[in-house]
Amino acid sequence: MVLISPLLLFLECSSMRQAVSLSARRLLGGVALAAASFSLSPLASAAELNLYTTREPGLIIPLLESFTKDTDIKVNTVFVKDGLIERVKAEGNKSPADILMTVDIGNLLDLVESGVTQPVDSAVLKDAIPAHLRGEDGSWFALSMRDRVGYVAADLDDITELTYENFADPRWKGKVCIRSGQHPYNVGMLAAMIAHNGAEATEQWLRDVKANLGRTAAGGDRDVARDILGGICDVGIANAYYVGRMKNAEQGSDEYQWGEAIKVVRPVFAKSGGTHVNVSGAAVAKHAPNRDSAVRLLEYLVSDEAQSLYARANYEYPVKAGVELDAVVASFGELKADQLPLPEIAKHRKQASELVDKVGFDH
Repeated sequence: MVLISPLLLFLECSSMRQAVSLSARRLLGGVALAAASFSLSPLASAAELNLYTTREPGLIIPLLESFTKDTDIKVNTVFVKDGLIERVKAEGNKSPADILMTVDIGNLLDLVESGVTQPVDSAVLKDAIPAHLRGEDGSWFALSMRDRVGYVAADLDDITELTYENFADPRWKGKVCIRSGQHPYNVGMLAAMIAHNGAEATEQWLRDVKANLGRTAAGGDRDVARDILGGICDVGIANAYYVGRMKNAEQGSDEYQWGEAIKVVRPVFAKSGGTHVNVSGAAVAKHAPNRDSAVRLLEYLVSDEAQSLYARANYEYPVKAGVELDAVVASFGELKADQLPLPEIAKHRKQASELVDKVGFDH
């Protein structure tokens, strides 16, 4: 962001222009230009850092404000909805980006593989984040988890446990709801299924679940709850954090009623006994001008305080053990996350997407 000196704006006022000598105007204009040039330089103040994020800023601003209060390091946030890698590459070694933040392990690893990140060796990060939720070389770090769970009609008292494989059972014919199989949330889950069960079994699962659909695989995760309330489906697959949003919506609103119509049952993969999780995470940018401050922010984001704040604000699950959860999330019971290394999931994403198309899952 280019800074414009108030003095320069002052001089632009016609009523004052004649009152200032030409030499003074040149001097002050030079000061303003220097200030603007400095603000564009990647060599920003040691008391600032620049965060590029694909996450909606409102989800993380409270955390960043808390960090600034604790450290006096200001965080400049740039929201990049699309083209994060392309932007950083275009900026080259003059990029002001210090931290790159995104959601989904595929997106995180894309950052690393595109060469726009650098490794970090931090004992704080290693101690706080389990090994399967960070890069072996410190090139990326998960900051929160979102689990892919079962939405079950609240009046189905007999359904207290599920495997992902159960959704293919003929019992649920015409009673399953889910969003597009090509959505990253589902591609990630299917990639994990390939890693556990193989491509052939995953393809058959897709065919069987398609036969069980109560409506076309489309819409969003909250639409699964809506359609369970509407009697279109009895069960569905969606992210748990949406339930936190629905149950904390204004009482009487449509969204609140959707949340009240369902209960959460955490499915597991039959072979691993773990629930599929994806992550939000971050990496230090390759040419970070404020590298030390960037590492301090990452370390802060895995502190007990920040992890609890993060999890409660977004209804996600902390990566650090023993951290206080949001009350709604805690009501889902213990999360036994699948321990499959996230890069192992990411490497099967392309094949998962191809299988979705092969079986015509969305049509």
